[in-house]
Amino acid sequence: MKVTVIGGTGLIGSQVVKLLTGAGHEAVPAALSTGVDLISGEGLDKAVEGADVVVNLANSPTFDAASLDFFRTSMGNLLAAGEKAGVGHQVILSIVGVDKVPALDYYRAKALQEELLQQGPTPYSIVRATQFFEFMGAVLSWTSDAEAVRLPATPVQPMAAADVAAAVAEVATGTPLRGIRNVAGPDVFRLDELGKVTLAAQGDGRPVVTDDQAGMFAAVEGDVLIGGPDAHLAPTHYRDWLQQAR
Repeated sequence: MKVTVIGGTGLIGSQVVKLLTGAGHEAVPAALSTGVDLISGEGLDKAVEGADVVVNLANSPTFDAASLDFFRTSMGNLLAAGEKAGVGHQVILSIVGVDKVPALDYYRAKALQEELLQQGPTPYSIVRATQFFEFMGAVLSWTSDAEAVRLPATPVQPMAAADVAAAVAEVATGTPLRGIRNVAGPDVFRLDELGKVTLAAQGDGRPVVTDDQAGMFAAVEGDVLIGGPDAHLAPTHYRDWLQQAR
């Protein structure tokens, strides 16, 4: 099977390419660095030529309202190129609960991307993942100073990027779902609790202050970022991953 991986040089994409190649498929990474521009369309037709499957892992360069235009244009261009090339399966990576956080521009943009794919001409699959372990450092940095880290008590169920890549690769090589698969980590935390676990593992003595107005995830209500009863649970636990990452 030939699989074109858009965003195939990034955190998830590079691992998806490696997994697919190891399984005997022809996995072709496509990104700006390989001459493929999703917004202008440059190099896109060539990138998807002969592909059985296209996996779209490209991300917006910003998380603000401009991300809506990015996903609208990029998804439209990719669907058109895929239809022209006879691609039989389009796959995207999205976010668990993405349609339940309208206060966040980026989440609305990803929900729009899902809608465009669902309305498009090609059989599709949507993999919705929870927050990545690898992004926890950035989450802490948004609302921290030299004295303390402030985090809301938002429930989260994070997972390792390697497990996300495995889920994407599995879906990409299967029959189109024509729907959504939720994937999540094995453990549920409150975000402030997760901050405490992270800082302790890093030997950082700063306290975590619970502040339900702090950071991006303050806009999240309830437990919408949790995988839910139908989620496929990944094997890697956050505390084990922290130990290996040290």
